[in-house]
Amino acid sequence: MTKQQRAVRTRRSLIRSAAEAFERYGYAQAKLADISSSAGVSAGALHFHFENKAAVATTVEATAGTLLRRAAVAAQRPPMNALQRLTNVSHALADTLREDVVARAGFRLSCEASRPAGPNLRREWQECVADLLTEAERERLLPPDLVQEDMVTAIVGATTGFEILGRQDPEWFSPRALASFWRIILPCLATPEALPELDPAGTSRPPPPPEGSEPGPPAAGSRVTVPG
Repeated sequence: MTKQQRAVRTRRSLIRSAAEAFERYGYAQAKLADISSSAGVSAGALHFHFENKAAVATTVEATAGTLLRRAAVAAQRPPMNALQRLTNVSHALADTLREDVVARAGFRLSCEASRPAGPNLRREWQECVADLLTEAERERLLPPDLVQEDMVTAIVGATTGFEILGRQDPEWFSPRALASFWRIILPCLATPEALPELDPAGTSRPPPPPEGSEPGPPAAGSRVTVPG
């Protein structure tokens, strides 16, 4: 193994260890000594890669955001309509949050009041829902009397609850739980003509990236679309 390969491996181990610490204790209570020890490296090795705890957390957030963006993009394959894309994205992101501790920790960090201002992944999910409902309206999939703002509030509020509850019970991230939600909401959201074409369980999608992976940067202008 080359020196560069060892450095990449060490960095990934530190990101995963940091994610586990942030998920368990939150940003304020997580300790750099525990992060380096859990990763099996010295404190000096940690500081070689990261200046301080804020830098570690920023990297976990950025890695989580990229993982979630990638999952969201992969879930929206043509020629599916906007409502199926919305349903699929929610399933793909829940899969990623369930399977990858870095995604979970980074998402939590981005929403913590104790963290410096950074990406708010919940707000980005809200924008994603709003954008896809606007597309669904253009595709004539929504009933004319639907108030889109109210539906955005309902979807984001419910999926936010799934994310919070999923911290203690992964079943809230399960395909079954999310499909149950969409079976209730889609009849209120879609026209009678569009409803039979929609699958609340989501259409086939690729598995989430390997846990703890540190993917490359997202495409320029891309946005995290996160449940909750």
